[in-house]
Amino acid sequence: MEERASIPPGLPRPNPTVSYWQDPPSHLANHRTTPDLPKTTDILVIGSGITGSSLAYNILNQPSPHSVLLLEARTACSGATGRNGGHTKCASYRDILGNVRDLGEEEAAKIMRLQYNTMRAIHAFAREHGIQCDSVQGDTVDVFYDQGQVEKARKAVAEIKRVLGEKDPAARYIFYSAEETEKKFLAQGSLGSLQYEAGSLSAYKFVIGVLDLALKKDLNLQTTTPALKIARNEDCQEGWTVYTPRGEVKVKKLLLATNGYTAHLYPTLQGVIVPLRGHMTAQRPGSGIPKEGLGGTYSFIYDSNYEYMIPRPPGSKFAGDIMIGGGAARAPNEGLFEWGETDDTTTDDFIRSYLEDCTKKYFGTNWGEDDPEGRLRKAWTGVMGFSADGFPLVGQVPGEEDLYIAASFQGNGMVLCFEIARALVAIMNKEDEKELNRWFPKAFRMTSERTKHKFQGKLHSKVSPMDLELKSQG
Repeated sequence: MEERASIPPGLPRPNPTVSYWQDPPSHLANHRTTPDLPKTTDILVIGSGITGSSLAYNILNQPSPHSVLLLEARTACSGATGRNGGHTKCASYRDILGNVRDLGEEEAAKIMRLQYNTMRAIHAFAREHGIQCDSVQGDTVDVFYDQGQVEKARKAVAEIKRVLGEKDPAARYIFYSAEETEKKFLAQGSLGSLQYEAGSLSAYKFVIGVLDLALKKDLNLQTTTPALKIARNEDCQEGWTVYTPRGEVKVKKLLLATNGYTAHLYPTLQGVIVPLRGHMTAQRPGSGIPKEGLGGTYSFIYDSNYEYMIPRPPGSKFAGDIMIGGGAARAPNEGLFEWGETDDTTTDDFIRSYLEDCTKKYFGTNWGEDDPEGRLRKAWTGVMGFSADGFPLVGQVPGEEDLYIAASFQGNGMVLCFEIARALVAIMNKEDEKELNRWFPKAFRMTSERTKHKFQGKLHSKVSPMDLELKSQG
């Protein structure tokens, strides 16, 4: 892992795989607000995913006006956000035992509530602003294929109910037997399941909607404008210079929303934030799957990892289609080769084939016959960011005046980034620290101590098993 973590991420590559969501591309895909790059700006945000777009929106809705420039290396929302599965799912039970042990009950509760509140806030924001992004709020089910995971889930849910209280909506979890699981969710061969609140949407359409709102507030969006490097301004005491192929921009404050690519611009974080390439597929459902689509989202949990699945809702493009991602843990050497990998222009043959095959295996005879046009509609990859301690890095970069970061979301950004952006703007504006500490976890704060820890493996992450000592059967 040390070798993989030391690979420089480089810039986002041209001509990446096209995700299901990006076909066709949005009206902002190649947007440039002004023909030329401005020479100066108050605030510059690098990255146009859910973090960068939310940062720009929050800054532009502050009482004091600022000029805001947002740079994107490729097309708008072409990174991880535009390539995910569209899942707004907390799965806090997977982390609660370790978080209570390591951080204490109060901080563990803050993390759970931030995730839950972010999940709800995204869908509420889409409704409030009329963003057409196939937003669906409902339930998800985690289907278990390992008894150890079932037992740990029961302990974890009991701990959540103890910490948050039985009546807290974030503590609503329902267990089902294997027989109930097949009857209710059509999944065969399981050891049972766990149902709780979640949702789904097109994260790509959501971000384009946020960018549209920010543009109405005078955001300057410049796509296909990679930031090649950053440097402190030498001719004055404040600010930074951002170098691009189209010229230099002097900025008063610089915000990095660059996730797995962050070390390219700030090499001190090499090995602190490590990229992980993930795979997604869009599949046509079998004849046994309800034509109106399955009733909620899924995860299929085995002892070393899981796959996650999101059915497309009625009324959406290709309604009933199944989005399923993951699979790396089933690859040779448990997918070690995907760590440090930022090439999203291609897919791995083994992982793609595994994902294509696993849907029928999870549903068994309930899947029915494959669609005459074939099961696989599309496959693509995207680059996530993971940190050494398993938590996001949010705040001012230690020792670097006017440089801020929000990155490393452990593959769980859809229930983190929207509210984290609000927190980072508060940090940048030096707002009431007591109020921020009331809801924002200390574990997420950027500190010099956290930059000393190099990545050794997954911790507290959405895609890790709850017990790192579990050994793979696969």
